[in-house]
Amino acid sequence: MASAALWLYRGLLRGGLVAAAPALWVRDRATGKVRPTLRERLGRGLPAVEPGGLWIQAVSVGEVEVARRLVTELQSRAPGLPLLVTTTTATGLGLARQTLGRSIPVHACPLDLGRSVRRVLAHSKPRALVLVETELWPEMMHQAAQLGIPTAVVNGRLSERSFARYRMVRHLLRPLLEPVAVVLARAETDAERFAGLGIAPERIRVSGNIKYDLVADETPLEWSEYLTSWTDGRPVVVAGSTMDGEEAVVLDAIDRLGGWRELFLILAPRHPERFDTVARLLTDRGIAFARRSAPTAGPARADLLLLDTIGELARSFRFAHAAFIGGSLVPTGGHNPLEAAVWGVPVLSGPHLFNFREVFEEMTMAGGARVVADAGELAAALATWLTEPGAAAARGAAGLAVVDRNRGATERTAAALLELLERSE
Repeated sequence: MASAALWLYRGLLRGGLVAAAPALWVRDRATGKVRPTLRERLGRGLPAVEPGGLWIQAVSVGEVEVARRLVTELQSRAPGLPLLVTTTTATGLGLARQTLGRSIPVHACPLDLGRSVRRVLAHSKPRALVLVETELWPEMMHQAAQLGIPTAVVNGRLSERSFARYRMVRHLLRPLLEPVAVVLARAETDAERFAGLGIAPERIRVSGNIKYDLVADETPLEWSEYLTSWTDGRPVVVAGSTMDGEEAVVLDAIDRLGGWRELFLILAPRHPERFDTVARLLTDRGIAFARRSAPTAGPARADLLLLDTIGELARSFRFAHAAFIGGSLVPTGGHNPLEAAVWGVPVLSGPHLFNFREVFEEMTMAGGARVVADAGELAAALATWLTEPGAAAARGAAGLAVVDRNRGATERTAAALLELLERSE
């Protein structure tokens, strides 16, 4: 039977969807943002799925990377285990289909409405629902519980900021979280926060952060053959996952360094709908740049590559002498620095790091990362690392050592999920 809290959630969600839909439609048309189709979000058009497996829900690109590593480990340990991956955003869905779609079914996450969720559950008939990180969808968990399907939260994280918000309504949250059978938390801090929301401590384990379990992907990049002529011997800096306003700060820092004779920049905005906006910014500043989507259309000797694709940033760090990780000079919370660290590349970040606070703290203490506040500090740090490559390499090695000593979460998580399946038989 649905709790009063769930009925309240249903009412608020339906009202919110009705109120927000027109505004989202207008904004998407204005910005070019793409979303999964409504048909998919209603749980229709589902791919063929074998029953008796796991439904894994991952919100966007970062969570899809976690799911991808987990899928690989599960396929190794339990060949033939049916898996379905769903994801919420268009970029996450594109990446999931690109990296996983050939081996397992991938679909858009249904809206957290009863009928939509029931369609997916009836079609896939999973033995467990797996939510990546903080994907706590009350209707999805409730409908699964009604069918006797346990819910597991993997790579569970709760930032200090999120925990403070959730804690204010923890009495309403507690009945919504009752279907959670196990939380596999990244760290002790996350485990304590989940317990603080009312999940029984015996249901919570610390399994580590799956994001540490990445390896440097040596798969060639199609555009790497052009890089030598573009760079003309200059060191490469990668600015990855940048958000609105950060590209201008990075370009200002390069101006402070003395301009483009000092370096070559690979610039990767976080969201595809901003690719053209960033291209216009570069044009307005008179920067000679090439676009990944049309590398031969750019100048023979460019100063910048605009990486207007999804799924290539992690491999691009192989060329970097230093990296800047975006979403951190603006209050987004920062993005994953480990994709650079695994290549032994030293990392720079702004001060807004709440999404990866523990990772950055460990990397900073080890010397593999440095926090900067503005264009001036970014320019100063880059100047040091580009003129002292030995010192930069030592910092990069320190960051890689942090990655290496934190590996193993994927194996522990997969083992726990298979154990959950055995208990639910």
